[in-house]
Amino acid sequence: MADTADSVEDTSSDNKPLFRDLTGDIDDQETTEIDDTLCMNCHESGTTRLLMTRIPYFREVVLMSFDCPHCNFSNNELQPASTIQDQGVRATLKVETSKDLNRQVVKAESASLSIPELDFEVPSNSQKGVLTTVEGVIDRAVRGLEQEQPIRRAVDPATAEKIDAFIEKLRGLTDVKTPFTLAENEDAPTGAGADEVENLADEVLSFNTNCPNCQSPVPTNMKVVDIPYFKQVIVMATTCDRCGHRSNEVKSASGVAEKGRRMTLNMTDPSDLTRDVLKSETCTVCIPELDFELSLSYGIGGKFTTLEGLIIDIKEQLEKNAFCLGDSTTDTGGNKMKEFLAKLGEIAEGKRMVHIELDDPAGNSYLQNVYAPDPDPEVVVEDYVRNHQQNEDLGLNQMRTENYAEDS
Repeated sequence: MADTADSVEDTSSDNKPLFRDLTGDIDDQETTEIDDTLCMNCHESGTTRLLMTRIPYFREVVLMSFDCPHCNFSNNELQPASTIQDQGVRATLKVETSKDLNRQVVKAESASLSIPELDFEVPSNSQKGVLTTVEGVIDRAVRGLEQEQPIRRAVDPATAEKIDAFIEKLRGLTDVKTPFTLAENEDAPTGAGADEVENLADEVLSFNTNCPNCQSPVPTNMKVVDIPYFKQVIVMATTCDRCGHRSNEVKSASGVAEKGRRMTLNMTDPSDLTRDVLKSETCTVCIPELDFELSLSYGIGGKFTTLEGLIIDIKEQLEKNAFCLGDSTTDTGGNKMKEFLAKLGEIAEGKRMVHIELDDPAGNSYLQNVYAPDPDPEVVVEDYVRNHQQNEDLGLNQMRTENYAEDS
């Protein structure tokens, strides 16, 4: 058991922070994808991607992008990842050379932007938060003004002509023939000072998605949970008020571990059912006494629950299988399945003691050690080197993170 304790400690010490600096290293940037997101343009399903990152010398943010394969609509948004601060922030940049156009600009939704030389202002709450450049700010302003120009030319040609002239002035700023000023005023800031420590564990982020059952727009809540003696995970939950559908999903915030992990619990008391369990979407659950194995492809995704809750979820998932029970099965097969489900029920009620094995090639699953920080005498933890097929299933064999621009 001493080797087990050492292996757990070594893995946890290699954990990476949830928010990492925004760099060009693709291996260090991990995104979360949410499929079946409602497209507000064509009302089909698209994909939302989330990236939690830290902008150097600034703060932590959540970058969100949406892409619809049906109508090719796409957009991106930036949301702060900390609480509102007591004081506002005003930043002023004098743009004098073309290099200044490439300076990065983080504009929160609550911030206003202005160019005093043109008496131009983008009011706060008129645009979503965005990570861009000075040139990008000007380009967004131009595209915003041009959007309604065809209608103005038909309804009010005089106003449209004045706006065309103003657009040309905005475009002329990118030549930097004359220096100009870009001012950002954050009336309701979310940036933290350098000496402040942000407690993300107390915050819940929310973003719009659609119900996988009835496709109605619903909010999805996302929270960072720090599991003691393990690592940080992202818990996402969706509740639809229209049809009552509820779903939750857990994803690791640390990527794929160096080694796979196999944890085996020898149940000796009904109190073992209260142990916390994090089952990632790549984890296989085995009960040797029942000759049972739940593969990662069966349909139960990532879950953060108790051992009792995990067994009940497995039992309910099997009960939903139309080929296991009902008129479509034989008497013999149906009786065997009913007997098996009854045994699962006995395990969930603490009437039957068995071994529970969690085998996760990605190393992102967790079984609570109730004796922590001391070794748990009833849990055996094995860290192992993944084989070729396991790396293939995780998409690691074809992944190239170094010298990827060169020929193979």
